[in-house]
Amino acid sequence: MEQTSGKTKPKRIPYGMMNFGHLRRDNCYYVDKTRFIERIEEANKYFFFIRPRRFGKSLTLSMLAHYYDINLKDRFDQLFGGLYIGSHPTPERNSYLILELNFAAIHADLDNYQGAMDSYCRRVFDLFCYQYRHLLPADTPQKMAATGDAIGMLDLACNECQKMGLKIYLFIDEYDHFTNKILSDSSHLDRYRKETHGEGYIRKFYDVIKDGTNKAIERLFITGVSPVTMDDLTSGFNIGSNYSLDENFNELTGFTEEEVRQMLEYYSSVEPYRHRVDELLEVMKPYYDHYCFAAGCYGETTMYNSNMVFYFLDKYKRSGFRIPDNMLDSNIRFDYEKIRMFIRQDKEFAHDASVIQRLVQQGYVTGEIKEHFPADRIADPGNFVSLLYYFGMITFAGTYRGTTRFVIPNEVVREQIFAYLLSNYHDNQLSYDEYELREKEEMMAYDGDYRPFFAYIAERLHIFASQRDRQKGEAFVHGFTLAVTSQCKFYRPVSELDNQGGYADIFLLPLLDNYRDMEHAYIIELKYAKSADSDERIAQLLEQAKVQVNRYADSDLVRTSVKTTTLHKIVVIYRSVDMVVCEEV
Repeated sequence: MEQTSGKTKPKRIPYGMMNFGHLRRDNCYYVDKTRFIERIEEANKYFFFIRPRRFGKSLTLSMLAHYYDINLKDRFDQLFGGLYIGSHPTPERNSYLILELNFAAIHADLDNYQGAMDSYCRRVFDLFCYQYRHLLPADTPQKMAATGDAIGMLDLACNECQKMGLKIYLFIDEYDHFTNKILSDSSHLDRYRKETHGEGYIRKFYDVIKDGTNKAIERLFITGVSPVTMDDLTSGFNIGSNYSLDENFNELTGFTEEEVRQMLEYYSSVEPYRHRVDELLEVMKPYYDHYCFAAGCYGETTMYNSNMVFYFLDKYKRSGFRIPDNMLDSNIRFDYEKIRMFIRQDKEFAHDASVIQRLVQQGYVTGEIKEHFPADRIADPGNFVSLLYYFGMITFAGTYRGTTRFVIPNEVVREQIFAYLLSNYHDNQLSYDEYELREKEEMMAYDGDYRPFFAYIAERLHIFASQRDRQKGEAFVHGFTLAVTSQCKFYRPVSELDNQGGYADIFLLPLLDNYRDMEHAYIIELKYAKSADSDERIAQLLEQAKVQVNRYADSDLVRTSVKTTTLHKIVVIYRSVDMVVCEEV
């Protein structure tokens, strides 16, 4: 570790860094994932791996590229010394020519994608020829310059390497970028089919990759965020093995809690942290943890989003070692905005079949993960559940009645889903005045006056509910109430998700690290009755709610979290879209 003026200089927090070589050169903290190199070598040579955005995929590819690059043989100790693989090198280390393609770097409109792809690949292959000029035939750059398109350049690279007995390791990052771009507007679906079927350009490109595996492409590692493109290319490219759901690679990207703990222990030992490691973990866990990428790992290991962890550490340090006011990285927020085009494929949002509303209302959805499905079948409920999973919006949570159960992994994702719900309600003329609501949130947090807040929600529901929504009822009322409640900056909503019958109590956990002077915390039990239900039925629901809210108030989580605040136990009951009870128990 570097020394500065006689003091140990802390390792740099590698927030946003994706180049393994730079990370090692610049004395950055690195969570050692090199132990997976052995497993990847033992797996099938054509490796397909999906993870949500900003989950460490690009850094993983960069680490592998540095390990296998024949040009970096002399730098092996510098790059991998002190890491697992540095002491356990494999026979294939530093034995490949590395060809890296990142389709996210192709910036194009739908009408000129082929031209943009050709331009991007020309830059990549020019660099490839330059980096390996001492190994390739002398006239390779001239031949490459005379080649007109990406397909021809890839084919030429494979042929020239085959002549010289050289092996290529091909890495493709964000292979599905084209898919995401096309499917952002369903009107472009025909264009997508043309590019990925028959004689389409993308289809031909993958045909050449497949042909290249008979020549110089010895290994292939492809990553993305959804399996849609690969399914549409299946008949032309059917050699890849999908390890996205494999237990052996559950921890390949992201961080385990032990890895996060070790990181916090290191930084707290070299910097003037204000909090103990356990205190920081308690803050971070609900927001960044609980991803599980293999059904067999449920109940054993969950993963933290690595980008979110580094965001927190960076903000914590820059704010004088105080808990960040905003636990959500704005870059993550932007990424979720980009994938809303997929979420909008939930075309049954206005009806009871909506997957999103079912997820919010009952706290979970059931289904089975499909390893691939075509783009024009995204909206099928079974495929849509899989799409939510691949994008990190839901995660494995055991089984329910013989079917795989999925829940929202953490508060960062929950915030995005609720924000999506609110935007859809807004599109249907159910909106609220954010400034007016903020005023009522302050009254809840500082005055203990909760009624204006819930009365305002009820008013919005009553005014804007259509006749169809009145008939639908429960999903509509629960969805809007939970979504609005989740936006309150003073609290983190905690729902009793283990209740298989659905959402029960909501504990508004006070964020005292951010708002030290707030005085009130709340548990809300939300009940729903149909429009035809009698007053006697309302009375029954009220008694049930009192029992439930008292039980939840006695839980360890609530007792330890209220701290200096006064706890209020609130029952809210709706009959159709009309609030008929809002009282403290």
